[in-house]
Amino acid sequence: MKETLIVTGWGHFDYACAAAVALRRWKDADVCGMSTRRLPEFLSEVSGYETIAILGVSLAGNPDLLRRSLEKLAKRGTRIAWISAMPAPEGVLPEDCSNIETFVGDDYLACVTADYCKEPCDDLLPVADEKTRKPAAKQYQLLLEAAMYAYRNYQDERSYGDAIRHLANRDPESRWSASEHQLVEHYKRYGDREIVGKSAAMEELRERINIIAPHIHARVLIYGESGTGKETVAQQLHNKSPLRGEPLIAFNCASVNPNLLESRFFGHEKGAFTGANEKHIGLFERANGGTLFLDEVGELPLEAQGILLRVLEGNRFTRMGGVQEIETNVRLVTATNRDLAAMVREGKFREDLFYRLNVIQMRVPPLREHKSDIEQIANGYWLKQHRRRLEPEQIEILKTYDYPGNVRELRNLLERASVLGESDFGKLLFEHKQMMEKLAPKTGEDLPDELDAAIRLHVRRIYEKYNQNLTRAAEALKTARNTVRKYLEEK
Repeated sequence: MKETLIVTGWGHFDYACAAAVALRRWKDADVCGMSTRRLPEFLSEVSGYETIAILGVSLAGNPDLLRRSLEKLAKRGTRIAWISAMPAPEGVLPEDCSNIETFVGDDYLACVTADYCKEPCDDLLPVADEKTRKPAAKQYQLLLEAAMYAYRNYQDERSYGDAIRHLANRDPESRWSASEHQLVEHYKRYGDREIVGKSAAMEELRERINIIAPHIHARVLIYGESGTGKETVAQQLHNKSPLRGEPLIAFNCASVNPNLLESRFFGHEKGAFTGANEKHIGLFERANGGTLFLDEVGELPLEAQGILLRVLEGNRFTRMGGVQEIETNVRLVTATNRDLAAMVREGKFREDLFYRLNVIQMRVPPLREHKSDIEQIANGYWLKQHRRRLEPEQIEILKTYDYPGNVRELRNLLERASVLGESDFGKLLFEHKQMMEKLAPKTGEDLPDELDAAIRLHVRRIYEKYNQNLTRAAEALKTARNTVRKYLEEK
């Protein structure tokens, strides 16, 4: 039977510092992060420890399951120390469980734990203070943030405990492992791109990513409106796949002059054309062995589509001005906010390329379809900027808007509030709507008097609103796809 398990919370550095203090008392203890919601279920399954120290995790969740779990541990002879900066909810602790020891204080949780464990914590307080400016404390905070990110995104449960152990021992960066340094660098690159939200839509998206990511030979086409996070989905597909340690190269197809696309895709030799003063390695060569993400693939002109199709058919290409054929092995992920199937029908996108790209299709829902996630997205941003959450009434105001620019627009709005120090979100949103109305293009179309013409105009507007997606437009109009198609085709 192992001696001790330390269970601490997520999200606040104070929790990690409290666990570091506890490790100074129980040096060989195991450490794990825990949420309040998951605690009862975890305690019902855990076994093999003489002592379980629960630090700052509220005794809440399913109350019946929590009570049964605590009683079961008592029968096994497991001693529980519950240490908190807040008292337990009334009626939660079983009266007949003599194995539960509670210790409650009103200071930092690290200080409360230090009082209980009779261990020092002064050296940890700069890390517990989320507003600290001390470089050494910032490095520990960065390591802890990277470990929490790894758990949320890759179900890596070990890194958090390892980071807390470094903190307890005050290990300098030179004592951190190579994989821990890599974890920090990975977080610095991808930490601001995370799929946030607990709605059914986001849970389904995460589940699809987890299913699709390991299948590295299947091409993926990501659909979604501007600002929904298509590049974040592409990064998750790469980082959760066996290619995680290989290159991930992202390229926006609308960002380059069409005449230069062949050079960008395949590279060129020195002297290949006027201005080619040195050899250039293209995207497919740079991404070889990893993932190539082509964003806004619907913006490719037809000629460039043929160039792309050629390399996808044979996995070979030649640099411009070169003679040697180069073999490439990349996982291709593409994204668009256009309806490629409609573009195929209109002759604006090659049908053969469409079928090459559209092996696995993923849709990223617009923010208006999962407004319940606005609270988590907004608070996540606000916590990073101000180390506090927004007020409930501010969140409710944010939920009243549909955000045609999606998550990107929400973040811009929050950044404006942060820079201006604006706490009146009603005023903030009113001014934002006024600004967006001024930026919106004028259609110049008046509503026709004739009923059928008015219906046709309305159907076209809804079709465009949902990015020319026939199914979504039909759902919004509460009618059949064939009816929508009929009005779209009528002149």
